[in-house]
Amino acid sequence: MIWFIAWRNIWRNRTRSLIIMIAIIIGIFAGTFASALMRGMMEQRVQNVINTELSHIQFHHPDFLKLKEADKYMEHMDQKISAIDTTSGIDAHSERIIINSMVSSAETGSGVQLSGINPKKEKQVTNLHEQIISGDYFEDGKSKRIVIGKKLAEKLKVKVNSKVVLTFQALDDTLVYEGFKVAGIFETVNSTYDETHAFVRYDDLSKALEMPGDACHEIAILMKQSELVESTKAEFASAFPNLDIQSWTDLSPEMKVLTKSMELMTYIFIGIILLALLFSIINTMLMVVLERTKEIGMLMSVGMNKLRVFTMILLESVYLSGFAGIIGIGIGYGIAKLTSVSGIDLTGLYGEGLRNYGYDPVIFPDIDFAMAINITLMVLFTGVVASLFPARKALKLNPAEAVRTDM
Repeated sequence: MIWFIAWRNIWRNRTRSLIIMIAIIIGIFAGTFASALMRGMMEQRVQNVINTELSHIQFHHPDFLKLKEADKYMEHMDQKISAIDTTSGIDAHSERIIINSMVSSAETGSGVQLSGINPKKEKQVTNLHEQIISGDYFEDGKSKRIVIGKKLAEKLKVKVNSKVVLTFQALDDTLVYEGFKVAGIFETVNSTYDETHAFVRYDDLSKALEMPGDACHEIAILMKQSELVESTKAEFASAFPNLDIQSWTDLSPEMKVLTKSMELMTYIFIGIILLALLFSIINTMLMVVLERTKEIGMLMSVGMNKLRVFTMILLESVYLSGFAGIIGIGIGYGIAKLTSVSGIDLTGLYGEGLRNYGYDPVIFPDIDFAMAINITLMVLFTGVVASLFPARKALKLNPAEAVRTDM
């Protein structure tokens, strides 16, 4: 019976109840959708780091990452590749030569990280070949070809088939000047990466550096499942104790922090919104108690105990917040699911700014059912907390004095 009475009570002042419920619906919808948007944005950034820039696991000479010096290479590459091929859970791998170089055009020059790659293997490890916007990804098979980012191409004022000169230090410390033709221009979601990275064929760079035939600076590995990364890394570290073997979270610690804090940030954001709504609900329920002081006094006078009074006010608060909160979550969840397929294109508004920080301007919100359930529980908990102060106010009423109150 008390459940039904509480439900009817919240509709006694329909206008006030609708206003506070609409405020809750809008607040929870905005929080749910914004959290899904933020989560999707961060998840895309992580995937871009793995699939375009780093891969899951990398092998290096112990001193290579400190200064990226050309003479800090790994030998006996075939032995390492054989071990990788026999390890379960590996999707693909690619060997790279990596040096710091100056790339110059007829107009200007710029420093880049130059990577010598095997295009066929690299296609299986990274998705850079899918980011080509002009030209091709070493498709013609010719030597002395280079693939550069759009930002770098704009800086050098070059296009496909333009000639550039690479300047770098060989293993014997002599300066090497090599002319290359631009085979293709790529554009990723990270404009900084586009400006500072360039790619040539492994054989071309190996020959120019005079590196041993079985040597490389880096072996990049892509796993079939992200959950296997740490265990596989530990397995390789045990097999090759003299190498520096790191996962993508080691190579990009800021991404590790991002993945660890992603869920926490979501709930903190929702919590801030609920905290603001908490005071609105308390204010509304306090007004309800004050308006019904005489009525509550009469109920207590005819035998309704304090527990029932407390339960009635608690239920009114939970109904008010829970009903509106579930509607808000439902709307937010539905819109997030719809836009997770079509995406939200912010290219025109914030495209350049997002790319500067490595984020995709087309955002696909990400939300799951567990997240919706957790937000629902947070809303119901907020309703319970919001009822405590008004309920305490009601319980402190003296029935005899409350009945004589004119409200």
